[in-house]
Amino acid sequence: MFRKMRRFKQAVSDDECKKILREEKRAAFSVIGDEGYPYTIPVDFYYDENDNCIYLHGAKEGHKIDAVKKCSKVCFTVWNQGFKKEGAWEWNVTSVVIFGRARFVSDKDVITDRLRKMAEKYFPTKEEIDKEMNSSAINRVQIIAVDIEHMTGKLVNEK
Repeated sequence: MFRKMRRFKQAVSDDECKKILREEKRAAFSVIGDEGYPYTIPVDFYYDENDNCIYLHGAKEGHKIDAVKKCSKVCFTVWNQGFKKEGAWEWNVTSVVIFGRARFVSDKDVITDRLRKMAEKYFPTKEEIDKEMNSSAINRVQIIAVDIEHMTGKLVNEK
């Protein structure tokens, strides 16, 4: 159903993909937008390895929400900061591309748990997390879960 990676010699292991998903903080979330145009936006996210799922958040309305309602098939891309080999100018970057199905999370306990885990990844202190979690903003948040159906990782030399 999913294509094999053409540059298979650059493939990285599932463990390396999971490490990037756990550690990196920025991703691109792609949906099929209005009139069939792709719509990609930068997102913060939390990867739950036990669920084999990506969690992201946003408002309860908007382009992203409308697109997921129309078609649950999505693409999610994360990349690391990369490295330069000694004496070289070009970067070596590892990316992870995920195909999956997006769904809206409605269980209040799951929403609270995933928001807290996401906050632990991004917020600098527990006090700031608690302040945000106790605000009324939590009631305006929609959590989207992306169930991972296919994942590949690739190390690319940008030369």
